[in-house]
Amino acid sequence: MLASFLITLREGLEAFLLVGIALSYLAKLNARHYNKYIYLGVFVGLVLSLAVAVVFQVVVDQFSNELYRNYLMAGILLFATVVLTYMAIWMQKQAKNQVAQVQRELTEMVSTGNLFGLVFLSTLAVLREGFETILFFSALMYSNFGEFSTQDALIGAVSGLVLSIVLVWMMLKSTRNVPLRSFFRWTSLLIIIIAAGLLSSAVNMLQAAHVLPIVHAQLFDISHILDDRGVFGTFLRALFGYNSSPGLLQLVVWGGYMLTFIFFWNRGYKQT
Repeated sequence: MLASFLITLREGLEAFLLVGIALSYLAKLNARHYNKYIYLGVFVGLVLSLAVAVVFQVVVDQFSNELYRNYLMAGILLFATVVLTYMAIWMQKQAKNQVAQVQRELTEMVSTGNLFGLVFLSTLAVLREGFETILFFSALMYSNFGEFSTQDALIGAVSGLVLSIVLVWMMLKSTRNVPLRSFFRWTSLLIIIIAAGLLSSAVNMLQAAHVLPIVHAQLFDISHILDDRGVFGTFLRALFGYNSSPGLLQLVVWGGYMLTFIFFWNRGYKQT
């Protein structure tokens, strides 16, 4: 539940923050009568995101062959790892530039009466984050091998989405400077840890598909200390990819990823 909460909170903040900034900027331009086109774009973006989710699930369900399903799951996990890593390391550097670009585009659209552009702007903001959310949820589901609780995931997702809307509303209504940099810094670190778990699960899938060799299937076993099938162990496995009896290749890939991208994450924030 925490993983889905974190993902929708992060994605919702980015999408709704851009939409909120667009509405605030329209107010500054004395063009509130264009707000309805922003709302229309948000609605269209949400509907399209739901449609993509349904199509995505239908396509996945067509893979009845276990081997090809392992290929598909591994591909989803790897792609989600790449996107999560990119989002965690580099997206915060583009935040200010992105806001400035939205304001420039809005000024041009209002001056030229480009109504379609207003709808498209908010649609794209919501659809992009919606697609990423679908991808991450699928990756989390496959990384837990059928033990991903849909009910808990939905509770976490809705909670994250609601909180993101509340936070954006508070940010736009408040006259004080909100410390977004610290918030994004530490959530980015958590997202890197989640991505490392997804990558480790992808290695497991590729081993099951006989693409990667099984090198030392069980390096050690600490299940007597913290079993990954226990209550707390299942939570850690769902969120961070914890494995109480990992294989050598899984552990090496997980550790190498963590060391590499935490280094870049730390250096990236020192330079900003």
